[in-house]
Amino acid sequence: MVSHRNKQFIRDFVLLVASISFAVFITKSGLAHQFVLSLGAWKYLGIFAAGIFFTSVFTIAPSIAILGDFAQSIPLLAIGMIGGLGAAFGDFVIFRFVKDRFADDIDFLLRPSERKRIAKITKTRFVRFFGPLIGALVIASPLPDELGVAILGMSKLGDRIFLPLSFLLNGAGILLISWIAVNAHIIE
Repeated sequence: MVSHRNKQFIRDFVLLVASISFAVFITKSGLAHQFVLSLGAWKYLGIFAAGIFFTSVFTIAPSIAILGDFAQSIPLLAIGMIGGLGAAFGDFVIFRFVKDRFADDIDFLLRPSERKRIAKITKTRFVRFFGPLIGALVIASPLPDELGVAILGMSKLGDRIFLPLSFLLNGAGILLISWIAVNAHIIE
């Protein structure tokens, strides 16, 4: 019999593979480029929406494909700022409503003895000091923000610090990805 946690983990894994496959498809087929062109005057709203989707493990791959295509024709700083605002909004939703889901998936993968060990480790002074830094680095990277949000959530970070931090970190990550897309010519 398959437990609820097994089903949840399998579903999450399948969604992740589907998301990456979809991103490859829309990039290779030119659909990402057609979508960006179709936005016309609404392109900045499109960047904001792509920023929102930049925050989730299930939507980051298509978001990167779309942001990379925007980078071909829009100033990178604008993409970083507008995408960063969208990502901060997306992170805030995750932070407030679903921050524990990703932690549940990781918890499911660990044996009970490992869970106890990790619980002890998270209470050490070293982790309490470096936890927010690690969470911030995860948010700034193209890694899924759920992990960074879960780490920051464990550190009891308040909204007043979380929102500007999320904007700056995601904006920097989106700016870097946009720069790579333009300079590495990874988007055709």
